[in-house]
Amino acid sequence: MRSADLLILLPAAWYQLAAFPFAALFHQLCASGQLSPTARYTLLLTGGCLLAVTAMGSYAALLLIPAAASVLVLLSASPAHVHTWVFGLQMCWQTLCHLGLGSLALESGDARPAVALSAIMLLTQKATYLALDVHEGTVLLQTGQGLLQQALPLSSYLLYFPALLGGPLLPFSSFRVQAESLGAVPLPLEAAGWRCLGALALQGLRVGLEGCLPRVQGCSILATLCHAWMRALLFRLAYYTQWVLDEALLEVAGFGLEEGQGDLSGRELWVLETTHRLAVFTRTWNRSTSRWLRRLVFQRCPAQPLLATFAFSAWWHGLRPGHVFGFLCWAVMVEADYRIHPFLSAWATSRVAKLLYRGTTWVFTQLIVAYVLDAVEAESLSALCLLWTSYKSILPLSYGVVLLLLLSRKAKQN
Repeated sequence: MRSADLLILLPAAWYQLAAFPFAALFHQLCASGQLSPTARYTLLLTGGCLLAVTAMGSYAALLLIPAAASVLVLLSASPAHVHTWVFGLQMCWQTLCHLGLGSLALESGDARPAVALSAIMLLTQKATYLALDVHEGTVLLQTGQGLLQQALPLSSYLLYFPALLGGPLLPFSSFRVQAESLGAVPLPLEAAGWRCLGALALQGLRVGLEGCLPRVQGCSILATLCHAWMRALLFRLAYYTQWVLDEALLEVAGFGLEEGQGDLSGRELWVLETTHRLAVFTRTWNRSTSRWLRRLVFQRCPAQPLLATFAFSAWWHGLRPGHVFGFLCWAVMVEADYRIHPFLSAWATSRVAKLLYRGTTWVFTQLIVAYVLDAVEAESLSALCLLWTSYKSILPLSYGVVLLLLLSRKAKQN
């Protein structure tokens, strides 16, 4: 795994674990009936601010400033233009933060800038999703109240502590309903406990595989490919662990997840590790972010929505050379996957052919995911050039060539 990912995931996981007692106490206070909705919003916001200062230090200001600015825009702009203003504000601020903090986090080894960047990216998700809700009329902001009374639920949603450093994206309507009715259900200690045990098992598996990683290093092509595949698997396991902890913290705080709102379930974990379709892996990976990208870009783009979605994802992640190449390569591979598999599945009619087809394409999917990870990891153009000229590029290049052949064939048929 690259150092930037470890800088974000490991400290974030510790801070999330430290927030569990506060989340349980908050749930118990709500269940006692002693907290009004205003007090609940205030506690959620205060906990988020305290967690931000604890985890990020002075860099927390880089999170609190755009959050406050987005609330002001949401309250002052018309529904017809609120999404444009919030989107522009968040993405411009986030881009400046990426330019200023991205290299600092890697060079200094300080986790705080990386954690701040991750929280700013999550803030962009929540702010733009809420702005789209207001723009489309699915969320009506409360009027006829004082400015502070109107701003408190919005600020709390953008900065509430259970989802500050990670967690699935909850719509504002779900957040508001659950925040105002917290305590109606018992504290889900058993469910949260099982999630924490699952996170512990995933972390133990990752540590065990990490110890085996040096043993598969070698100069042969097979050893190099196995090493790249194991590195990609370690990357996924670290994210699985973080997602499980994030969802457990939300549950302890009283925010239940509806079907499909979470980032990881047992079924989704199975799909991610066993699917032979890159497109299926892409749709399942980081489900809440995928839903956000689909709504924000894919469904609103009149031309080439797939390419536009991956291009925006590269921008959202930081727009370094590795991000641009990695996500655009991923887009081409997904498009090739959509066109190649109908052709191969029609050819694989016998049981042996189907087994060969599924096994081979599963290996190809795993290697392409590993290649994309290598590309996104590249911190400079020279590192990308080394990747381009390596034999790791043979498989993605082959997918690209097959895609061109299938497109030309379709053009001739038309």
